Amino acid sequence: MTLLERIESPVDIKDLSHEELEQLCSELREYIVSCCAENPGHIGASLGVVEIAVALHKVFDTPNDKIVWDVGHQAYAHKIITGRREAFKTNRKLGGISGFPKRSESEYDVFGTGHSSTSISAALGLAVGSQMQGSKDHFVAIIGDGSMTGGLAFEGLNNAGSLKTNLLVILNDNQISIDKSIGALHNHLMKVTTSRKYNRIKKTIWDRLGAGKIRTHVQNFLKYIKKGILRNTNASNLFDSLGFRYFGPVDGNDIEQMVDILGRLKEIDGPKLLHVITKKGKGYKPAEDNQTVWHAPGQFDPATGARISGKAGASKFQDVFGHTLLDLAKENEKIIGITPAMATGCSMNIMMAEMPDRVFDVGIAEQHAVTFSAGLAAAGMLPFCNIYSSFAQRAYDNVIHDVALQELKVILCLDRAGIVGEDGPTHHGAFDFSCFRPVPNVMIAAPLNELELRNMMYSATLPEYGTIIIRYPRGTGNGTAWKNEPFERIEPGRGVILQEGKDVALLSVGAIGYNGSLAVKKAQERGISVFHCDMRFLKPIDENLLEKVCSKVGRIVTLEDGALIGGLYSAVSEYVASRQLSCKVTGLGMPDRFVGQGTPEQLHKECGYDVDGILKALINV
Repeated sequence: MTLLERIESPVDIKDLSHEELEQLCSELREYIVSCCAENPGHIGASLGVVEIAVALHKVFDTPNDKIVWDVGHQAYAHKIITGRREAFKTNRKLGGISGFPKRSESEYDVFGTGHSSTSISAALGLAVGSQMQGSKDHFVAIIGDGSMTGGLAFEGLNNAGSLKTNLLVILNDNQISIDKSIGALHNHLMKVTTSRKYNRIKKTIWDRLGAGKIRTHVQNFLKYIKKGILRNTNASNLFDSLGFRYFGPVDGNDIEQMVDILGRLKEIDGPKLLHVITKKGKGYKPAEDNQTVWHAPGQFDPATGARISGKAGASKFQDVFGHTLLDLAKENEKIIGITPAMATGCSMNIMMAEMPDRVFDVGIAEQHAVTFSAGLAAAGMLPFCNIYSSFAQRAYDNVIHDVALQELKVILCLDRAGIVGEDGPTHHGAFDFSCFRPVPNVMIAAPLNELELRNMMYSATLPEYGTIIIRYPRGTGNGTAWKNEPFERIEPGRGVILQEGKDVALLSVGAIGYNGSLAVKKAQERGISVFHCDMRFLKPIDENLLEKVCSKVGRIVTLEDGALIGGLYSAVSEYVASRQLSCKVTGLGMPDRFVGQGTPEQLHKECGYDVDGILKALINV
């Protein structure tokens, strides 16, 4: 039996020696690599924080003491040592455990996460709420340097520093979030880490907190902080000025040091920030060597690190976007690319490689990305702002107040729209149709295939288009040829008839319409004549096409890869009701609940709009 196999809860870690803790960390890394090789997940971040997770659960009395993990994809070791070792083999699978902390899954997951920069605010709320009820528990937030680029993190720091609540923030500094970290904060942290003067005094500071003398020397140590030792280094300390006692930087991959430091900090009241340096992908050479790819590499051979490619064939929508953006930018010098820390994921790195001065990775800062784009538009530029659909929720007010209200032309491309798969409810792009359809001065389009995406991007640059949202799913298209195809204008708000029929109409929007086409073929084989339309636009919706459909067919099925409430189903139902038509409308899409995790195919089936589900609806209606 391995040491890891003996760990059923954090209680089993409490009495382990430093040598045993090192062994446990090694076994945890091997186990994470083994599980993620077959069952893909976020491996890089979790490998980097193994020592932090183990040290936290050794030093603190969890779950009474509360640990909040930012983003959550770094929490694999935490999950494994809190009673979910065997369950981790089901990580991100249909019916398995979540790839992120989830309150309903374990008492050790005190706050659910999936998006970035939330941990400090959440941990502060937990701390204040518990403190008001007389609790003396400890509260810890672990946040990466990438997540610190999000404004919410600084809102939490600003509030916490003034409240003097007993909160420990651990800043996990690995110089990379998904792509390489950027911006002034990253530069500041690098200066702190590399300052010669700082490193000369660091040992002196920790020596003053000598083992066994914590109670005697805490006061002297705090005097060191008050006198501004850190401010005398080349880099003034940002966190000290926010009311936090700053400690570090220290080696976050040294388990003995982490246990020692956390034990000391546990005795110090008030807001504290521990700056730790870790290596993303630590302990697995392929992940250390290419940290961007190994953030979430898919399946791989654990022995060699060779990644197992999926089936060849159709292009990814992301790559269609990236190459098309570059093509357009070559023809129009006003085109600018903006991404909030997802240059590789959305394929904007293609343009970045050739035109680095015309692409801006603004960090994990969706609100800033949108308003920055609005400013560019006001200056006469043509911004393409690419944000994952679920993350765009964070910039809702910015789209309304800074773009639409001012009638500024921003082309907002929402990647990962609809069901994304194993990342689950925190990452499904379920609500973009519903959120943005009511906003004036905003067009909403969704391409059926790769070529339609290319032509929508081109058309969006034309004068008759204003602000437009183009949303498309994660993964591959249906194989439609698009490379080097000449651009074709798409008329705003105009759908297309894919096939005429007389028994029932299928109105689809977006790439899910391909499932619809397959279902239509099966319906034809059963003698059902289907009128199939690719609506292309949710707003403005093609009322001429709707009028034609309603005049010919009295039964309509709508199909969308998003929430039914507020989307295409709602738009068509509103049209029918406003004209007091007798058409019967049935909607297929995401139901009024948070859809879980699984492959897209599994979740489409669960939601009733896989090919067989669509066929069933066409028959039943």
